[in-house]
Amino acid sequence: MEAFLTEYNLSILNLLILGLFAFFAGFIDAVVGGGGLIQLPALLIQFPQTTIATLFGTNKIAAFSGTLTSAIQYGKRIKFDLKLIGTIGLFAAGFSYLGAKLVSRVNVTLLKPFILIILVLILVYTVLKKNLGNSAARVVQPKLQYIYGSLLASLLGFYDGFFGPGTGSFFVLGFVLFLGFDFLNASAYAKVVNSITNISALLVFLLQGNFIFSIALIMAFFNIIGNIIGTHMAFKKGNAFIRLIFILVVSLLILRYSYDVFK
Repeated sequence: MEAFLTEYNLSILNLLILGLFAFFAGFIDAVVGGGGLIQLPALLIQFPQTTIATLFGTNKIAAFSGTLTSAIQYGKRIKFDLKLIGTIGLFAAGFSYLGAKLVSRVNVTLLKPFILIILVLILVYTVLKKNLGNSAARVVQPKLQYIYGSLLASLLGFYDGFFGPGTGSFFVLGFVLFLGFDFLNASAYAKVVNSITNISALLVFLLQGNFIFSIALIMAFFNIIGNIIGTHMAFKKGNAFIRLIFILVVSLLILRYSYDVFK
């Protein structure tokens, strides 16, 4: 243990802090996505000299562990359209793989101003649309669900592999707006699809050796606990609670990207 701490210049307190961040990331991620907003910055702060790709890979291991746990929990209570989610997942996986392949070749900071604008628009729309996601918004024809879902999965799958933070939240809102889901069902579908994109992107990082397995394992443990508790709260509190957490997460994402863009 001492050798491990020395190798990464860590203390027990550092590990506990990483675990705490991973727990809250898992909780938030289970409810509405966006756990990367909490977990990834914790890794960036703790390992400033480590390559971005390695930290992304480490984060993906922990995030995937928790997201998959949450997806299983949702699957016990939500009836999924397996054909629809399989189609969406296929597009998401393919484009997530492409995004992960490009992450080490492109300056991701160039995307941040555009993401910031999108987040502000999302926040304003969600706050003004007070009934958004409280119940199924409208009936969307199955054919259109496949089309919208595939386009959404392609765009967000690529984003998840390429950069990542906020992907789960974007999926939740996308499923509400374009597929007509309420927040609870949107969160459930988002967990399954996000698990698929995580697998695809994670495969790239693992094959490239871009991860710190021991750190990822510790954070995965706490992330899983957070996801289990978060999923329980989502079912207990319902759509209004999920909407509130969604607004909170988007607000935090705006603050984070504002700092990156204007610092």
